[in-house]
Amino acid sequence: MQIPIYQIDAFTSKQFSGNPAAVCPLEAWLPDEIMQAIATENNLSETAYFVRVGERYNLRWMTPVSEVDLCGHATLASAFVLFERYRPATDSIAFDTKSGELIVKKEGDLLSLDFPSRPPADCALDPLLVQALGKEPELVLASRDYLVVYPSEQDVRALQPDMNLLRGLDRAVIVTAPGGESDFVSRFFAPTKGVNEDPVTGSAHCTLIPYWSKRLGKTELHAFQVSARGGELWCEDRGERVTISGKATWYLEGKIFVEM
Repeated sequence: MQIPIYQIDAFTSKQFSGNPAAVCPLEAWLPDEIMQAIATENNLSETAYFVRVGERYNLRWMTPVSEVDLCGHATLASAFVLFERYRPATDSIAFDTKSGELIVKKEGDLLSLDFPSRPPADCALDPLLVQALGKEPELVLASRDYLVVYPSEQDVRALQPDMNLLRGLDRAVIVTAPGGESDFVSRFFAPTKGVNEDPVTGSAHCTLIPYWSKRLGKTELHAFQVSARGGELWCEDRGERVTISGKATWYLEGKIFVEM
């Protein structure tokens, strides 16, 4: 069996930056173990698979070790492939996912993701979290992931977490601070999902956007994820939903040969 594969750099307009995602269009779902094996072989933070159903698409995402319930950069990458290769005449794609309906719209050179808002709330402070990060934060909240707030962008950039300790936590970790040239910056660590540091994490912004919107008193926000590769996002808080916008660019197009 031959399966198309595309690799897209998401949340960037330049190759070799942003977050690389693999995208595999399928005519029908493969067995889960095959899809997971492909994601493991790709060894990217996410491999996305979609199947067309009428005018919509069922979409799933897998890390090198497991399936996840929501992924921003691989959704953006999937929409980019559809707009560029399969649906050039349309400017809106509807995905059905484990997190419900996700709409991606083409708006000039930006692709805008309509995602659920996941505001953070108070939580108990796990001493292992601070030990793993190596620096005391201002504040720790949680939604799907921990949200750890520091005073400055430099604090976030300088962190060198102990990944072995982070594997002992029950959630992934977002770290964030006010940005020097943006409203806020962030990094994202998910070693329990096989991703020590994710270069640019759309789903983390489902929590970052409502937090910073409330803190800064504004609904439109500009963000950088300050990983080694880096990524840029334009965001909007719309109450129960958020808009996460970014650019994407081609890296690779080919075929996977699977023996079944």
